[in-house]
Amino acid sequence: MFLVPMTRNSAELARSFDRLFDDGLFDRFFTPARAEGNAPNAARSPALDVTESDRAYTVKVEMPGVSKDDVKIAIEGRRVSVEATTTHNEEKKDGERVVYSERSIASYARSFTLPAEVDQAESSARMEHGVLTLTLAKRGATKATQLTVS
Repeated sequence: MFLVPMTRNSAELARSFDRLFDDGLFDRFFTPARAEGNAPNAARSPALDVTESDRAYTVKVEMPGVSKDDVKIAIEGRRVSVEATTTHNEEKKDGERVVYSERSIASYARSFTLPAEVDQAESSARMEHGVLTLTLAKRGATKATQLTVS
């Protein structure tokens, strides 16, 4: 059951309900069971923080275990989309007999709209310790582009 404290304001309550549906709660209960090994690779909705200064927005997105090469960022006007997919697979060492093996695949996807358009030429992205930090300069953007993570 999902409980929400009564002290939250309406914006926080709305975000809690959005996260509930983003996490695929209903998909787990109302989707037919799948054969083992064919489990869905649903994208996670990572937590993000957005702060604003006079010149730019700073967005921090939590994506643990993701390398900077796996991240794709698209900017179209005021709309920002962040996607990443990463795979972890332990390799067998010589002389070992594998009895059981698991792989993990993590997909992250998040889109949001900012109050002002973003100037992609002046914007930057940085990945440190599983946290993607976007510095998105304010101004006009005319078409969709992608940022390279440094």
